[in-house]
Amino acid sequence: MEETFVPFRGIKNDLKGRLLCYKQDWAGGLRAGIRILAPTTYVFFASAIPVISFGEQLERNTDGTLTAVQTLASTALCGVIHSIFGGQPLLILGVAEPTVLMYTFMYNFAKDRKELGHKLFLAWTAWVCVWTALLLFMLAILGACSLINRFTRVAGELFGLLIAMLFMQQAIVGVVGEFGIPDRENPNQTALHPSWRFGNGMFALVLSFGLLLTGLQSRKARSWRYGGGCLRGLIADYGVPLMVLVWTAVSYLPVDDVPKGIPRRLFSPNPWSPGAYSNWTVVKEMLHVPPLYIVGAFIPATMIAVLYYFDHSVASQLAQQKDFNLKKPSSYHYDLLLLGFLVILCGLIGIPPSNGVIPQSPMHTKSLATLKHQLLRNKLVASARNSIQKNSNLGQLYRNMQDAYNGMQTPLVYQIPSSIGLKELKDSTVQKASSSGYIDAPVDETIFDVDKDIDDLLPIEVKEQRVSNLFQAVMVGTCVAAMPVLKKIPTAVLWGYFAFMAIESLPGNQFWERILLLFTAPSRRYKVVEDQHTTFIETVPFKTIAFFTIFQTVYLLLCFGITWIPIAGVLFPLLIMLLVPVRQYVLPRFFKLAHLQDLDAAEYEDAPPIAYNLAFEDPGRQVSMTTMDSGEFLGEIMTRSRGEVRHIQSPKITSSSPAALVNRTQASFPVLPPQVHSPRFTNLRNEGFASLSPKEDEIRETLSPQPPLG
Repeated sequence: MEETFVPFRGIKNDLKGRLLCYKQDWAGGLRAGIRILAPTTYVFFASAIPVISFGEQLERNTDGTLTAVQTLASTALCGVIHSIFGGQPLLILGVAEPTVLMYTFMYNFAKDRKELGHKLFLAWTAWVCVWTALLLFMLAILGACSLINRFTRVAGELFGLLIAMLFMQQAIVGVVGEFGIPDRENPNQTALHPSWRFGNGMFALVLSFGLLLTGLQSRKARSWRYGGGCLRGLIADYGVPLMVLVWTAVSYLPVDDVPKGIPRRLFSPNPWSPGAYSNWTVVKEMLHVPPLYIVGAFIPATMIAVLYYFDHSVASQLAQQKDFNLKKPSSYHYDLLLLGFLVILCGLIGIPPSNGVIPQSPMHTKSLATLKHQLLRNKLVASARNSIQKNSNLGQLYRNMQDAYNGMQTPLVYQIPSSIGLKELKDSTVQKASSSGYIDAPVDETIFDVDKDIDDLLPIEVKEQRVSNLFQAVMVGTCVAAMPVLKKIPTAVLWGYFAFMAIESLPGNQFWERILLLFTAPSRRYKVVEDQHTTFIETVPFKTIAFFTIFQTVYLLLCFGITWIPIAGVLFPLLIMLLVPVRQYVLPRFFKLAHLQDLDAAEYEDAPPIAYNLAFEDPGRQVSMTTMDSGEFLGEIMTRSRGEVRHIQSPKITSSSPAALVNRTQASFPVLPPQVHSPRFTNLRNEGFASLSPKEDEIRETLSPQPPLG
């Protein structure tokens, strides 16, 4: 994104870039056909279930002023408008946990003021939304989103982990609350007797952990050894929504002698119930708010504007990470302007505003990357098999595959054609064929393994379109009318889904990976090097990594702790913003600039990947052939062009002989030049291998670093 602070220039550039691909945004989604329903359904549940739970939380915290009807309506309304008129369609809008915290703080402030009270709370928040929108307009017009380039990885990943902690906190608090007496309930009813409360809590644990564990396992269904490919693909695409239905059905199994209210289920008024729609006309009461409080609404509006500016921009940034290789332009300035209009609209009809949400936005992009990978793979596999049947040589096979690949692309009129394409896939196999002397011979499975090679080296791309965002928003809107059905879902299932969302957001977060590294035994750290990892593990001393991670952890706990402080909790967005000067002026005083660049660069430094082949300790054991399945290839860091390291076991090695293994490996991939290794990498290996047993040392000696495949 170009940095510009000239008024309106950023908005103009965003509109100019996105209008050129607006038609393709719709055509690309429609061409995907029914397969677009997989990411749509996945994101719908990721949006709707937290929003319903936030509605439950707001209903308790605001004494019924706001409920799940309002949070669902806001998410659906803002989502539909953004999917049609927004700039970046990968960005998912919804009512988020920070918004719930802000509205809770504002309600606690207003209810104790006789000039406002419960009656004028929504009218006062409407003025807060008006001030917030004006601030967002000013930020968008003046190009404040250009500052998003200053938010390095330390801010984005800390904020992402903070959201994950808030999700997990909500799950834990919810499960613990299943053992207690709910607010506004009659404690004398049978279901709230101590013995039944304990039974309800234990059953809630079963439902919550059942959904969590089965949901996580279903996401890995494509790598299961059982079941056909279609069944495994169906479970991987729709397993999480299916598990919600399954565990909801399980909640109805206890029927004999179980009092009503066990397990506890969602509570929310129907949208047509008396009083449920009273806040839709809040605009009539705005003039009844005292002038002092109208002016005073600017104070919380400032906090909300800062929160939305950061949250919306970072959610959009995480949805457009360079790892995803997106081809269409960003739209930070225009999307922030549109958010201002949405905030005003929501305030005037008495519902909490929606903004870009984490982790739903990057989850949306990942699901669309999986879809694009599957579409490309099917097309290329068909083309490759057809070429092999015609006894084509390697050059003819790649020409046919490149034609099929190009046919799946939708280049824009202003876009420079990509020079990557199938280059990595081609170069690795051409190198193999050239060394074996079969470059002009008909292709067979020894030269080109269709399934494994295409899965392993197909470039990551995303199906950039608007259809999935529109459909999921419409589906969220239907939940308002389906409230009687939704109230059959146990609250324990929601707590399990919150925990699922928190855990799903962790892979790929380097902050989380460094925390895990701190707890790794020194004698086992070489395992991290053997697996997929980022370059800072090789280039930065472990002590520096530890100090940097401890600083980030303390700052995270400070941000998390301040959300527990009444009223003052609205200041937590300022702590996130404060990371910009802290990163720019404070951290360089304690860390070397080269180390900071590796630990906290906005993007990965361009560096060649390093490939490994690891033989097993048993020479008579056949070498395992592991490939990354299309359903899980984005579960961890898999990009290969910005410094990440892949752990590769060549699928072309089939001999169980150690000699054959070495010969085939050397023929396939020349030895990596020694200068590629950093001194830190050598030290790490020496430290890690120092305490190995002789048998483990034998394994270490078989570890042969290899050059990049592309």
